[in-house]
Amino acid sequence: MEVGDRLVRISNPGRVYFSARGETKLDLVRYYLSVGDGIVRALAERPCMMHRFPSGVAGEKVHQKRVPAGAPPWLQTVRVHFPRYGRHADELCVTELAAVIWAVQMSTVEFHPWNSRRADTEQPDEWRIDLDPGPRCEFATVRQVARVVREVLAELGATGWPKTSGGAGLHVYVRIEPRWGFGELRRAAQAFAREVERRVPDLATTTWWRKDRDPALVFVDYNQNTRDHTIASAYSVRGVPEATVSAPVTWEEIDQVEPSQFTIATMPARFAELGDLHQGIDDTAYRLDTLLEWADRDKLE
Repeated sequence: MEVGDRLVRISNPGRVYFSARGETKLDLVRYYLSVGDGIVRALAERPCMMHRFPSGVAGEKVHQKRVPAGAPPWLQTVRVHFPRYGRHADELCVTELAAVIWAVQMSTVEFHPWNSRRADTEQPDEWRIDLDPGPRCEFATVRQVARVVREVLAELGATGWPKTSGGAGLHVYVRIEPRWGFGELRRAAQAFAREVERRVPDLATTTWWRKDRDPALVFVDYNQNTRDHTIASAYSVRGVPEATVSAPVTWEEIDQVEPSQFTIATMPARFAELGDLHQGIDDTAYRLDTLLEWADRDKLE
């Protein structure tokens, strides 16, 4: 497969990866080629964990941090450290589309990047708002909470970039200035989540323990901003038989969309028509000062 200036070999292209419609490894390659600008923008310069499915999504799932030996010399990596274990890993660092296709050749289906970049992996530049519905929570409730998220962001002067999770939830990303550490970002994210909960306590919760949560509410998961916590990127396929995609959407679309409508079968045409809906995400960066003041006010650790 010719990808830009690179030639990437695809082995077992006919292996079925997704059983719902029978899409193969080659279909997955073609999908990522079709959304190339979008997936590269979502992963660019970030340490990235690969979620690999060597025999398709019905088989074993491998969470791989380290790029294996034998990777092509042009492939970029970034070293991240794990002080708790006294270890490090040289993780995939996407700088071009060929790196994505190489990862797919290595049976990667999902891409889970850090919210920091290799220039300084300890200074995140992306705040992630994860709206995670409980087991008895309908997507209509997620939509309602998303409207409140947008309202609070507007009051803060921040721009949010929504996307489906590829599952039942919704994510909203906000670019921030890379001047705070993960601990401060988590406190800011928790303060924001608490504010959303205060405005719609009958719809949203920040209760951490699953057993203590009302299953009909949306959990505003601020812990997704903790160091080394990752979620599927924009345009990442999910490892499910239906091959759903974590798809960027507009705020205006949220009231109509169903997450299941975005798959590797439908996204290429959507991308060809609309382009990357997150194209402007890097244009402005928000400061966390106000949210950190809220965190101090609420005595958040």
